[in-house]
Amino acid sequence: MTCEILGPQALDYVPCRYGTSKLVFRGPARAMEAPYVAFIGGTQTFGKFIEQPYPLKVEHLTGVTSVNFGQVNAGVDVFLKDPVVPEAARGGRVTVLEVLGAVNLNNRLYRVHTRRNDRFLRASPDLLRLYPEIDFSQFSFTQHMLHHLYRTEPERFGVVQRALQRTWLRRMRQLLGQLGGKVVLLRLGGQGKCGAGFADRPAATYAGPALVSDAMMDQLRPVVSAVVDIPVQQYGEKFERDGMAYTSLEEAAARCVLGPQVHTVVARALQPVLDRLM
Repeated sequence: MTCEILGPQALDYVPCRYGTSKLVFRGPARAMEAPYVAFIGGTQTFGKFIEQPYPLKVEHLTGVTSVNFGQVNAGVDVFLKDPVVPEAARGGRVTVLEVLGAVNLNNRLYRVHTRRNDRFLRASPDLLRLYPEIDFSQFSFTQHMLHHLYRTEPERFGVVQRALQRTWLRRMRQLLGQLGGKVVLLRLGGQGKCGAGFADRPAATYAGPALVSDAMMDQLRPVVSAVVDIPVQQYGEKFERDGMAYTSLEEAAARCVLGPQVHTVVARALQPVLDRLM
C-alpha cells in the first residue's frame, strides 16, 4: 500500500494499492477477508469530493466490509485489463458494478489510454474517413471529441453511437464473465429508450452513463443478480452539491459528480438488495 497527503483544502482520499495492480484506489485499504462487498465503478463509486461515498455508507448500513475499487473517469476497459480487481471481486460475497458510459473504451473508431480511459489517444482510419474534415489532434478527452462530432453532424454521429454501444455490450459481458458470482448492476441516472446522449447532455452536470439505453441494460439483466436504478435527475443541483468538499478551482469538476445526499439514497437502495444476496 502507498499513501500520500493531498492539498490542505482537498479531501484526503488515503490512496492505496492492492496486490500487483497498477491502479491507485481510494482508501483506507481494506483487508480482503470474507465477507466483503466489492464496489467497481468510476467517479461516482470513487466518491470524488465526497467524504463518505456510497460504498462506505453501505458498509455502515450492512456491517459488512466494502472494498472500493472506483476509478475516476474509468471505462469498462480499465477493469477488464487489471490483474487484481476481477479476482478480488470473485472472493467477495457480492460485487456492485456501477454502469459506466459507453464512451471511455477502445473501439474500432478510436483508442483511449490504458488506465485513464477518458483520455483520447487517436482516431482509427474508419473514423478519419467518416469525419474527414475534423482535425483529431485537437482532442485530449473522449467527451470533448464526441460532443464535437455530434455538433458537426448528428446523422453521422449515429454510426459512432452504434459502434460504441455494440462494443460496450461486448465488453460488459466479458467483464461480468470475469467477475463471476453475484453481481448487482447500479445505474445512476440517464435512463431512457436511447440512453443518455449528447443532444441534451450539459457538459457541466452529471447526466448518467453516456449512450447506455434501457435496451442495452435489458440484455444484461439475465446474467446478473439484480439491477438497481437510481433516477438522480429528480434531485436539484443545490441538493446534489450541498455538503461537497472542493476548492474554488474544482467547482466545475464538482458539478459533474453526485452529492452526499444522493450517495445516501444509493446506499439505502442497495442495502436490502445486498442483505438478500449475502
